[in-house]
Amino acid sequence: MTREELATASDVLESAAEETDSDDANERLDELADQLERLSTADRGPDHGRLARIQSALSEIAGGDGEDVAETLDDADDKINEYRSDLEGV
Repeated sequence: MTREELATASDVLESAAEETDSDDANERLDELADQLERLSTADRGPDHGRLARIQSALSEIAGGDGEDVAETLDDADDKINEYRSDLEGV
């Protein structure tokens, strides 16, 4: 089963990584994209805490080295929120 919202967020982050001028932001975004890609097809979906940590990292990147792709990072964040809206718990 593929979690489409997470797969889409991963694609968006890969795009942002290519577009950013910062090597540090590029590396971090590639890593986050890989995490989301794995989570999108894992046997068990991620919990709120795991996704919140990813979203926190996106916010940090958008406010720093990834400022040039902040709007794209917002798009990925929106996809993660869309997925989280159907999760039970917090």
